Amino acid sequence: MMKLKCSQTRTYDEDGFKKRAACLCFRSAAEDEVLLVSSSRYQDRWIVPGGGLEPEEEPSTAAAREVCEEAGVKGTLGRLLGVFENSDRKHRTFVYVLIVTEVLEDWEDSLSIVPPLAGRKRRWFSIEDAVRALQDHKPVQASYFQSLRQSFQPSNGAIPLPSQNPLPDVR
Repeated sequence: MMKLKCSQTRTYDEDGFKKRAACLCFRSAAEDEVLLVSSSRYQDRWIVPGGGLEPEEEPSTAAAREVCEEAGVKGTLGRLLGVFENSDRKHRTFVYVLIVTEVLEDWEDSLSIVPPLAGRKRRWFSIEDAVRALQDHKPVQASYFQSLRQSFQPSNGAIPLPSQNPLPDVR
């Protein structure tokens, strides 16, 4: 099922849930700092970047597209953490891990959020701070991090080392 919304087409699954995709965008493979963006509606609230799937679009492709549009980052798409259901909003979101390799200076949502609001802001958070920033207004997004902890298992027991080329702070 599909439904048009302004310049985008919403797609729905067989149960009538909107199909969405998102990424937990990490500064490095250590997965200890995650990038959140400000909400388009409430500039003082942080969210995980993501959005709706286009018709015939794969969830992984949509996830990478959405983080580029909303957060202005590109990177290496990793594992699927799961499909998370928000029964209040009737959404099902495919959530992936993305290791950021490029931070864009200007990006779509930094410039195009409708006035009187400014463009989206972005900020790196520790995992604990990200959960705290999300838990009151986006509890389903906060739950992504529980799945992250369960899925992160270094293959040889070694502790991942920080990236040799740290990404710039985007505050």
